[in-house]
Amino acid sequence: MLSSTWNFIKRHKRKFIFAGVFVGGVYLLGKYAQRKIQEMQEREAAEYITQARRQFHFESNQRTCNMTVLSMLPTLREAIIHHLNSESITALLKTKPANKLEIWEDLKIISFTRSIVAVYSTCMLVVLLRVQLNIIGGYLYLDNSVTKNGTAPLAPPDVQQQYLSSIQHLLGEGLIELITVVKKAVLEVLGPVSLKQSLSLQELEQQLTQIRQLVEEGCASSKHKSLSWYMMPDEENTLASQACGLTENDVTTIKLLNETRDMLESPDFTTVLRTCLSRGFIRFLDNMSEFFRPPQGDSNPSSTPDQLSHVSLPLAKIIPIINGQIHSICSEIPSHFAQDLLLIDQVKEFAANVYETFSTPQELQK
Repeated sequence: MLSSTWNFIKRHKRKFIFAGVFVGGVYLLGKYAQRKIQEMQEREAAEYITQARRQFHFESNQRTCNMTVLSMLPTLREAIIHHLNSESITALLKTKPANKLEIWEDLKIISFTRSIVAVYSTCMLVVLLRVQLNIIGGYLYLDNSVTKNGTAPLAPPDVQQQYLSSIQHLLGEGLIELITVVKKAVLEVLGPVSLKQSLSLQELEQQLTQIRQLVEEGCASSKHKSLSWYMMPDEENTLASQACGLTENDVTTIKLLNETRDMLESPDFTTVLRTCLSRGFIRFLDNMSEFFRPPQGDSNPSSTPDQLSHVSLPLAKIIPIINGQIHSICSEIPSHFAQDLLLIDQVKEFAANVYETFSTPQELQK
């Protein structure tokens, strides 16, 4: 029996060898596939953890952005009031001076100027801080990433402080220049309008639109063609103007400022800023509409847009209302105005794109 079995094996030797090789190959292939699947699963898990960590860091960064905007609104408000002090003019009017009409004309220009400047500067503050804090946030994510392997940080604390202090331009020179441009536009549009002339909410909106066109289209003879200048000075005015004596941190700060300037000059940023401005002026007019409602004696308590268009107020009565709007626009708590801007989808999407750009290692961007 053993001999017959042996003879059978000898006759089918090639088949047995082929079967052995096939079974062995299948076994090894299975092992290889199993190992590859395990590697793929581990890689996917690592990528998921990395993405989740980055998403968590991004969301935390956005909360920081929101809180920073709200915390800076009082500073912005005080800066605007300092340069456009209508309170002193109002106090002067109470003394019943001989040139009362002239003072009222000054109050008209200053009141409109400071509320319009408040809308512009608040919108600029929102989008500028979104850019700055997401650039820094992206670098901080990379600095805290395990892939850094102990190399020098991209954004050390001194650089962060120096870079973020550039926001002072918007609160200083940028704001002063913005006030000059807006005031010139207000004078051109509202200067000829009599204090006794009545305006409806719709007519007030038309006046604001004309002022915006002068400011944003350069018809107010501004020496700066782009709204971005009010947020960040020209390149030659930065640290780069220092021919020598720059530290390594200075060089890093200049790099961050240049990257920020590139963002501010991009078409996407312009679109986001214009969206914010449109939303800001809509909210501003919504606030004003509360004072253009029909008398309470009317049978219909709800005011439709058509009804509001038939309610007119003398410009002299509109001025105090306009004058007080800065406290609503630049109010930190509660600030419906600022929160409206922070919740705009385009602002969120742009912030996510900025963070994505600067939180991705450079070798992955190539």
